[in-house]
Amino acid sequence: MRKIQAYAAKEAGAKLEKFEYELPEIGKEEVDIKVHYCGLCHSDLSMINNDWGMSEFPLVPGHEIVGEVLAVGSDVQGLKAGDKVGMGWNSASCMHCNSCLDGDQHLCGNAEATIVGRHGGFANAVRGHWSWVIPLPEGLDIKKAGPLFCGGITVFNPIVLSGVQPTDKVGVIGIGGLGHMAIKFLKAWGCEVYAFSSNPNKKDMILNMGAHQVIDSTKPEELEGIAGSLNFILNTTNVTLDWGSFLTALAPKGKLHTVGAVLEPMAIPAFSLIVGEKSVGGSPIGSIALTRKMLEFCVRHDIYPTVEEFKMEDVNKALSHLEEGKARFRLVLKA
Repeated sequence: MRKIQAYAAKEAGAKLEKFEYELPEIGKEEVDIKVHYCGLCHSDLSMINNDWGMSEFPLVPGHEIVGEVLAVGSDVQGLKAGDKVGMGWNSASCMHCNSCLDGDQHLCGNAEATIVGRHGGFANAVRGHWSWVIPLPEGLDIKKAGPLFCGGITVFNPIVLSGVQPTDKVGVIGIGGLGHMAIKFLKAWGCEVYAFSSNPNKKDMILNMGAHQVIDSTKPEELEGIAGSLNFILNTTNVTLDWGSFLTALAPKGKLHTVGAVLEPMAIPAFSLIVGEKSVGGSPIGSIALTRKMLEFCVRHDIYPTVEEFKMEDVNKALSHLEEGKARFRLVLKA
């Protein structure tokens, strides 16, 4: 048995309080992780508020975990106590369905999410299946690595999934926690990057991240000026937009891909797709193997999220900072 010291919401929308719980004896394929840092994602806030109707309380949030292995089960291979590791949105998957066997473990219908029906990383330790406990490559800055395990892989996966080429012109809608990482990845990929933002105060910051041009998404004339030119547009926002305008900005055979959880149905004009053979898609996080490749890509190109660090005991202060829209651009809690 292992006693865990954590921070939990006792009910929907509640402030987080100190919370202690016990983990049973470690399973044969399980790994216990000592948490050093844990990113604070907007999904944590959504789960605390039960926005998606699947939260169970008390709820310990936290799914962008970086730390070291405390203990491993008897059947775990490739990991040992002391190894530096990370774990993201998923903490387990069945490993025998077609998706898992195809290497798409993130699409497993029985995947276990780190903060759904179990306790996450706003704690001194957390447990997961060995397959989702990912070794950190040498040279990775663990202080900034946590958000890569959710936000990072969420925007990296569509680049690979959509076959984005280094010669492509690409757009990113929404330059926040997800969007700013997308710009950094796409710039390193070799693309010409257009950032869509409704906040003119962010322009200089966005250009410094690597965007080649900032488009004011509230001005139709600026969208019209790039009509038919972008090969790929990634939406990272969770609000309803004029999707027809963005489809018009796509070149023939261009792709609009969303990772933002837009809760309202997306109004997509059919002829905008048909005439230019354009497509619309979406994706969650990414596979285990792709997450490892992303981490290697980050080390090679020195790519990290822009982070603000809070102490774990200041978690409610950090949550308020996020909820008020003040985060620039990801928040990390130090255990």
